[in-house]
Amino acid sequence: MKPAKTLLLALPLLAAGCSPDNGTAKIRPLEAGTVTVEDTFWSPRFEKWEHVTVGDMLDKFEGNDPAHFACGVDAFENFDLVASGARDIGRHAGPPWYDGLVYETIRGIADLLAQRPDSALKARVDGYIARIEAAQQSDSDGFLGTHTQLTEDGHRWGANGGLLRMQHDVYNAGMLVEAGVHYYKATGDARLLRIATRFADYMVRIMGPSPKKNIVPAHSGPEEALIKLYRLYRDEPQLREQTGAQSAAGDYLALAEFWIGNRGVHCGQPLWGTWGNDSAERWIHKNLYTAQFGPDARPTWGDYAQDSIRVFEQPAIVGHAVRATLLATGIAAAACENGDKRYIATAKRWWDDMVGRKLFLTGGVGAVHFDEKFGHDYFLPTDAYLETCAAVGVGFFSQSMNSLTGDAKYMDEFERALYNNVLAGVSASGDRYTYQNPLNTDRSERWEWHPCPCCPPMFLKIVSATPGFIYAEDGKSLYVNLFIGSRTDIALGGTRINVRQQTGYPADGQVDLTLTPDKASRFAVRIRIPGWARGEENPFGLYVSESNGKPQLSVNGTPVEIRLERGYAVIERRWQPGDRISLQLPVAPRVIRAHEQARELDGKVALAAGPFVYCIEQADNADYDRLELDTAGGMRLEYRSDLMGGTPVITGTAVTEEGVQTRFTAIPYHAFGNRGNGGYRVWLPALR
Repeated sequence: MKPAKTLLLALPLLAAGCSPDNGTAKIRPLEAGTVTVEDTFWSPRFEKWEHVTVGDMLDKFEGNDPAHFACGVDAFENFDLVASGARDIGRHAGPPWYDGLVYETIRGIADLLAQRPDSALKARVDGYIARIEAAQQSDSDGFLGTHTQLTEDGHRWGANGGLLRMQHDVYNAGMLVEAGVHYYKATGDARLLRIATRFADYMVRIMGPSPKKNIVPAHSGPEEALIKLYRLYRDEPQLREQTGAQSAAGDYLALAEFWIGNRGVHCGQPLWGTWGNDSAERWIHKNLYTAQFGPDARPTWGDYAQDSIRVFEQPAIVGHAVRATLLATGIAAAACENGDKRYIATAKRWWDDMVGRKLFLTGGVGAVHFDEKFGHDYFLPTDAYLETCAAVGVGFFSQSMNSLTGDAKYMDEFERALYNNVLAGVSASGDRYTYQNPLNTDRSERWEWHPCPCCPPMFLKIVSATPGFIYAEDGKSLYVNLFIGSRTDIALGGTRINVRQQTGYPADGQVDLTLTPDKASRFAVRIRIPGWARGEENPFGLYVSESNGKPQLSVNGTPVEIRLERGYAVIERRWQPGDRISLQLPVAPRVIRAHEQARELDGKVALAAGPFVYCIEQADNADYDRLELDTAGGMRLEYRSDLMGGTPVITGTAVTEEGVQTRFTAIPYHAFGNRGNGGYRVWLPALR
């Protein structure tokens, strides 16, 4: 395995941020493998995810777990069948997007390996890669889509009466590309990258402006993946010989731009909203590929897949919440590279619409069960759908916007999604998962596995990438975006700086940073001051609260005034080795209310402390569903070492429906459902 530490100084410029020579460049996050996490909250979780969650997921993808929903369903058998030459056999294990879920899992594992090398885990993944490679080698073009090949090989890319919206051929290919890039960066092993590059070269040859085919992903995600491939070959051109790349680096970026720019360019039918999904699908299968439209006609995927009109003309974020947020992430990533004002304006407009009108308090999106989609403005029901994958999309979109703009408000919302809806996606035991994450329910749902197990791989992708998002740089400044105990080395100009962060966050607000430049140097340190700590619960007033204190900042024990720029406290000075910055954030209980147009939340309040949103769970509160909170009665934040391995809780006063005063205990939202499947409440009526 290639030692991660040998890449320490080079890797920050290869991270998934804006190009350093582009006029739109603001912030470049680090590579996950260059940051060592040493944190009381996060380190035990990474240990659990690596040694329990990853193995559990791989066992279930192999069909080896007796608790599996359909024991014997083996995602890797699909690759073996394709490798043997099987085609159109009418049999495939799992849904059409199973290949993509395997690749996403490998991508997540790659970032874990970058931080915590594990030879046994790498050997297991290498075995899967060999089976994937054998499957690809059975096709002369390098096409690899096991569902399509095994059940409808004549419908590749949805052609000839196929249905790309269901087949997921482009999505699967994109996730392979992403996995290849991440696995190479983490391990130095280019085998999966070679497979991915061959597939990407095939797509470059056949997709694009006429006379190429008008094929765009019906499920987004591949857009950002191709941009990552572009960045890798741009920054390491010598890799082309090792992988056999046939395309120029810029060709991969151009394909991603085509996928973004050609949405809305189609034959105009079917009319999904009018006809209904079943009728629309039948029309595509039977009527599209006729003389009326021609053999190269492309159907519209509708608002569901952000394809009714050109994305640059779409006034708001719409449709399937996972597709929309991943497309938006790709648009923001492309904007970092091309500086195109249309991309920048679209990304900002969609994010503002999402966060200002459609974002749930826990960072989730996708209010509506049908089509797993966004609802109308200010539609924030307590029983909303809120798929785990969609919260992951919110996180990636927000982080990408932070890279594009240099504004801390985007990392505020990354943090909201991460500490609440995302962390809720996996149980404390590491082997139970959520798909839907309502804010109020009478029965919490955690499953062992699922017919559509898309959320565990997405969860793994974002948490394993998070160490790289703690810090960032722009060549002149060090950015501290997340408060996670960690250490790293970073280069600013000609200075190498060792950074160490120590903190008890999120349970308390004390953050200490020790900077050790290799020589005394002048540069700026920009530390995100969360909106909730400044009395700004949401940048658009969707949620409001009052902070119980003010942030305090000092350097070497001397208080300094907090000078904010785009949500960052800026300290610019000549730094000496061993200089220490201390930040105290006001982590205390606060009461949150929603915008007056959020009718479903009228008269209700929620509780938070630091980045955590809290819920009142049945396990602690027998009357959880009959309580009114006494917001004037005083609340207390305390740490319970005896509860689920250590958990901060809020205690306070409430009144039952019968008028009886009682005490309540609230736990962080992400911890629900770990003590049985009882109910919980985030939003409760306030005592008037």
